[in-house]
Order: sequence, then structure tokens, then C-alpha cells
Amino acid sequence: MTELQEGDLAPTFTLPLDDGSTFDLASHRGKPVVLYFYPEDDSGGCVNENQEFSALSPEFAKRGAVLAGISPDDLASHAKFRAKYGLTVPLVADPEHKAIEPFGLWKLKKLYGREFMGLIRTSFIIGADGKVARIIRATRIAGHAQKMLDALDAHLAAK
Repeated sequence: MTELQEGDLAPTFTLPLDDGSTFDLASHRGKPVVLYFYPEDDSGGCVNENQEFSALSPEFAKRGAVLAGISPDDLASHAKFRAKYGLTVPLVADPEHKAIEPFGLWKLKKLYGREFMGLIRTSFIIGADGKVARIIRATRIAGHAQKMLDALDAHLAAK
């Protein structure tokens, strides 16, 4: 599989949301979409990342952007995670990797000498035209949500 690049048409998908509805990327054409892919519900870094995006979700909304978090966890896990931490961002369940793999994020990882397949924490801005406008790897979790908001501002200013 080739790596997804900025300027490429974003892979489309329809997946369940933790509130019982569905998230269909193609249905959001005409407005920017910010997708952040995270490895696992209720793990330290993922808690912090989701809390930061939840705190900034009104700012994304003010800019007319759709915001969603995606992980390989199932709906039950997402519901428990949202309730435990009071998260406000819609959480997309992708246990079969229907979005994760087309976005090129399911890869071999190494941790403490152990190799395993896992999700590479990455965020995307999908422009109103359906093309990938920005790809930002979350190399540092603290401040990543703000970094995405700043990237969204830059993207919108360039239009």
C-alpha cells in the first residue's frame, strides 16, 4: 500500500459512532474534517489526547470543522471511555480497520524490544474538497490538539 500524501483524495468510510449513529466521511464534503487516530481507549496518552480535543472541540466547531476521534476499539469500549472522562468528541469505532488501514496507519511497531502491529497515532485535516490537507503525526501528545487547531487555522487562512 502506498503512503497517503497531502493532496490525495481522502479514503472514504462509513463507521459506527459511540452514540449509535454513523460517521460517513463523504457526507461531510463542503466543510473541513479533522480526524485524529489514537491507539486505545483508556490508556494514559489516549486519555490526555481525547481530553485535549474535547476541551478544544468548541474551537473546532467555531471554524466550521467536523471533529472525530478514531481507534480500533469497539462501541462498548468507546461508550465506557466517553462516560468515564466526560469526553465530548464523537468517537468512531474501527475494530476491523476499515479507515485505519486505508489511511496507512496500521503498521509494525516496536516497544521494549517487542514487535507488534498497531496504530500509528496520526491526525488529518480533510479539506472541504475531500482531499487530505494536512497529515500530522502525534510525536508528542501534550499540545497535539492545539497543534491541529493551529494547522486548521493555517489551512482555512490559505483558502
